[in-house]
Amino acid sequence: MAARPELSPGQRQELLSVLQIRFERNMNRHEGLAWAKVQARLEANPAKLWSLHEMERTGGEPDVVGYDNKTDEFVFYDCAAESPQGRRSVCYDREALESRKEHKPKASALSMAAGMGIELLTEEQYRALQQLGKFDTKTSSWVRTPADIRELGGALFCDRRYGHVFVYHNGAESYYAARGFRGVLKV
Repeated sequence: MAARPELSPGQRQELLSVLQIRFERNMNRHEGLAWAKVQARLEANPAKLWSLHEMERTGGEPDVVGYDNKTDEFVFYDCAAESPQGRRSVCYDREALESRKEHKPKASALSMAAGMGIELLTEEQYRALQQLGKFDTKTSSWVRTPADIRELGGALFCDRRYGHVFVYHNGAESYYAARGFRGVLKV
């Protein structure tokens, strides 16, 4: 895999500032966690900081949503109110993209996520995110799809409507202006 570009000192500082402000304004997402520890971990991991920059650049508004004691990692999710604007109108994966004969989308969710160094949220992670606020009330987001569903040509996506979180299926090659994907990054 090719080395990821590094952020300039100015880009690093600007991103850390944005992340700190978001962290402090949304303490309900990460009760008991201290920003200083998150920042120290980020500064020691420039590749992960670059991935967070990509999440931010594409409209994801990443924030810490927890700490994984097993792996000793802080967990970031895209916390934008709606599916990130810069990651919409994409089909599920490369196979789906290549299967389209015409009107191909610009990219696939899985390939974009891999290029950013992140993964799509699972259904379980998506439901956990929805416990922290109201997300995707006007949009929807692809989620990681089990292999048995994908092998049959399908893919899963989620949204929030009528006060509930819904999981749906669609052909993996489909894409819509209001459907993108949310990512997870562990640092």
